[in-house]
Amino acid sequence: METLVQRLEQAVIRVEQVSVNMQVSNGMANGECNGINRGQSQCMEAFDLLLMGPLSEYLKNSRAIGEDVEKHAEMVNNALQLQRSFLKMATTHQEPAQMELADLLKPISEKIQEIQNFRERNRGSSQFNHLSAVSESIPALGWVAVSQKPVPYVKEMNDAAIFYTNRVLKDYKDSDKRHVEWVRSYLSIWTELQAFIKQYHTTGLVWSKTGPIAPPSLFSPAPGGPCPPPPPPPPPPGPPPVFTGEPPQADSTTAQHSALFTQLNQGEAITKALKHISKDQMTHKNPALRSQGGEHHASPPKSRNPGGSSNRAPPQKRPPLLELEGKKWRVEYFDQAHDLVIEEPELRQVAYVFGCSNSTLQIKGKINSIIVDNCKKLGLVFDNVVGIMEVINSKDIKLQVMGRVPTISINKTEGCQVYLSKDALDCEIISAKSSEMNILVPQDDDYREFPVPEQFKTVWDRSKLVTEPTEIAG
Repeated sequence: METLVQRLEQAVIRVEQVSVNMQVSNGMANGECNGINRGQSQCMEAFDLLLMGPLSEYLKNSRAIGEDVEKHAEMVNNALQLQRSFLKMATTHQEPAQMELADLLKPISEKIQEIQNFRERNRGSSQFNHLSAVSESIPALGWVAVSQKPVPYVKEMNDAAIFYTNRVLKDYKDSDKRHVEWVRSYLSIWTELQAFIKQYHTTGLVWSKTGPIAPPSLFSPAPGGPCPPPPPPPPPPGPPPVFTGEPPQADSTTAQHSALFTQLNQGEAITKALKHISKDQMTHKNPALRSQGGEHHASPPKSRNPGGSSNRAPPQKRPPLLELEGKKWRVEYFDQAHDLVIEEPELRQVAYVFGCSNSTLQIKGKINSIIVDNCKKLGLVFDNVVGIMEVINSKDIKLQVMGRVPTISINKTEGCQVYLSKDALDCEIISAKSSEMNILVPQDDDYREFPVPEQFKTVWDRSKLVTEPTEIAG
């Protein structure tokens, strides 16, 4: 019955889309709008169908799952609503200059960053694969800044989501159909967005050929309004770029790029910051300086601390932590601790191990999932994991499975030894951007070591690419 209802809902959405297209195409014959307005109306109607169809279905399925998935979905909804406002502006305004366009795109970029940061803050979530699917694909909203081929760009982001949605399907396909429907509805957002772009913005975002130049912000007042800056001289053509007032805590790659672009956009004015050197300071005009060698560059003298230590403050050492927070066991910032134990966790709980070094942790009992993040020289012994055991951004990790684990994922890790039990020999081991990985399987009373391939050979067999591991010769 549920399947029948879903088919009916999809049929209604298709009928609505056909109806809208027929109404818009008949608009010219009925004298309702000119050719330009007709295209604008049709474009926005098509995007609204995406919001009312796949997005609405995704929100409904996210609320059914609840918790982190629901919160994440609301962020996605806000981002798509913001993109609708941007597209609406493009239908009535001409394309602005590159600097103003960057300011216009900044709110969308901030929404994308917010969605990705939510995933990073909740790495210990039992719904981490859901969050990762969204986080890895949400940059698809940046298609509005992609010229020539925006459709392949969105498809690439969609493919990134599929890697994690496949994990969701594997975990829930036989136990909870809500997650299966969630995957279907989420991926359909990007499928429909590709179709929308292909029809209306094939070679990049289409701006209006008439109307005013787009304002520097989605929320700016009309171009003819009073100018806000108070100084008496005539005001500049537009307000200063938004990113120049960005708070200093933005330490992401995006913030670094913005700072770089700010410097590049100075043009020739960048040389004004250079210090003038007089003739008596030039080594090629003053032989006395050449005789001093590199000593001249040591001035002005640096002040020294009484103890002779460097002015650079040592990195702050954070206090270690082992506690249960909701459903998540947090094990953080331990150093030289070899007696860490989590006793009999509940099946719905997860363990998140972060920033530990030269330590050993034992988890006794059955747990939902384990994540080891940014650790060094960590030993982890665990009994049973229902979902996934994941190691990321770490170095010199040793894992020992005493019971069963369906999947072990190793990402961006240098050095990982995995000791499997006889009951865990059927587990899947997924690795990416990692090195020095070895799997040890029990044999008699000892272990036999097998290296995980790091080098691969790919050939074209006239129909597809065939990839297989290869050994380094010599």
